[in-house]
Amino acid sequence: MDLPNYDLFVLAAGAILFGLFLLIKGGDWTIESAVFIAERTGLSPLFIGATIISFGTSVPELFTSVNANLQGFPGISLGNVLGSNIANILLVLGATAIILQVEGQPKQLVKDVVMMLVATAILVFGMMSGQFSTVLGLIMFGVLVAFVAYQYFTNSLELEEDDEDAGSGINSMQTALVILLGGLVALAVGSEMLVKGAVVTGTIIGVPEAIIGLTVVAFGTSLPELSTCVAAARKQSLGLILGNIIGSNTFNILSIIGLTAMIKPLDVAPVLMGAQMWATVIITVSFAAWMLLVGKITKLMGYVMLAAYVVFVAAQYLAP
Repeated sequence: MDLPNYDLFVLAAGAILFGLFLLIKGGDWTIESAVFIAERTGLSPLFIGATIISFGTSVPELFTSVNANLQGFPGISLGNVLGSNIANILLVLGATAIILQVEGQPKQLVKDVVMMLVATAILVFGMMSGQFSTVLGLIMFGVLVAFVAYQYFTNSLELEEDDEDAGSGINSMQTALVILLGGLVALAVGSEMLVKGAVVTGTIIGVPEAIIGLTVVAFGTSLPELSTCVAAARKQSLGLILGNIIGSNTFNILSIIGLTAMIKPLDVAPVLMGAQMWATVIITVSFAAWMLLVGKITKLMGYVMLAAYVVFVAAQYLAP
């Protein structure tokens, strides 16, 4: 690599890191302010946890995917969602299980797990079709809204209330609105820097931007889920851990791809149609079956899952 390319690579890597920082902080600010506003408007803490928190941890993926697709890099948009769902299960749950054995009641998980599988089936259908059209995006987002409404009205939400935002420092509606605006600005700027940095990095090292989205971008945008689950593990909040992962994976597909396609049809990058798509399916189905049949992830399994994630990421760069 000659000096000009090296300098460009350093700048691109810096843009990626700073973009990820802005996305994480922007996501935190957005969640804190949105929860405060929702509580002040009378929404129940349980509903806030199942909707705003789950959607909030997916906000970095949403901004990144919409921005990338609008700029003509649909591979980053779709690769980000596939990679994030894989990272949520193998990386986030794996790391969490090392701290605290993850357990769940299969009967309580059935509805959410089935919805995650339905979302994954829709993902495969859209990818096999070659494009997520505006109509399909509307349908996907409509399915998500209907499911959330169903959960709310049937009082079937199993998530625990998260107390992480209790010390956020927000004490007025004006402060919440300012922080919300700052969070949205940070998300917009961060997603722009992340997309640009990922495209330049992929060009320099000769890797398709879709693979950068599947690995580097997906890892970075999964950090909010990781921090949430690690914090929940330390507090032994098992329901929040599983609810966050299952909910985030469902939101990633139905809201991120759905909203991205609603704004502009999302083309499927051919490089994602092979092992990347089927790895997402196999990992998701295996996780769902394991939680419904066994219901727990031990510390040993956590180490195995982390190792599997490292192998998956390495394979993206080492495979021809």
